[in-house]
Amino acid sequence: MGRGLDGGVGSDEVDLLVAAWRQERPDLDVEPLQVLSRVSRLARHLDRARRASFAEHGLETWEFDVLTALRRAGEPYEMSPGALLRATLVTSGTMTNRIDRLAAAGLVRRRPDPEDRRGVLVSLTDAGRARVDDAFADLLRRERELLSSLGKREQQALSDLLRTLLVPFDATDTGVR
Repeated sequence: MGRGLDGGVGSDEVDLLVAAWRQERPDLDVEPLQVLSRVSRLARHLDRARRASFAEHGLETWEFDVLTALRRAGEPYEMSPGALLRATLVTSGTMTNRIDRLAAAGLVRRRPDPEDRRGVLVSLTDAGRARVDDAFADLLRRERELLSSLGKREQQALSDLLRTLLVPFDATDTGVR
């Protein structure tokens, strides 16, 4: 294809490690490293960009996860704790702790569920909505920067290929993020 060590786009760290493994273990097919090592390295870069974006807005990753789950729910931006834990894939004890901390920070509030006297609903405060909206806009700006070397068609093709890889895993997942 004319890429990597063969010329073209340029070489990266994965090209070097694949070449080393081919030399050291010519008996093994190291082709999966071509894709999955790059996905792993890209995930680390994405994680750094996300953490930086959230920190700039005074949020931890888990706070962003809970606040965006509420924001995606649409008006009135509220969910039951059970729905939140399914959306964020954490245990009930963890979710209770997270809601407590977000409420203490003034980013969410609890109110009795009018349809279930034993239940509560968690909703975004105005401050929580403003914070998550700003953090999300910043995150999208950073993610666009990460993808800037690809054109729109290339981004769509990559998205389609990654979806093909992820669908079998998502089919066994219990929640939607």
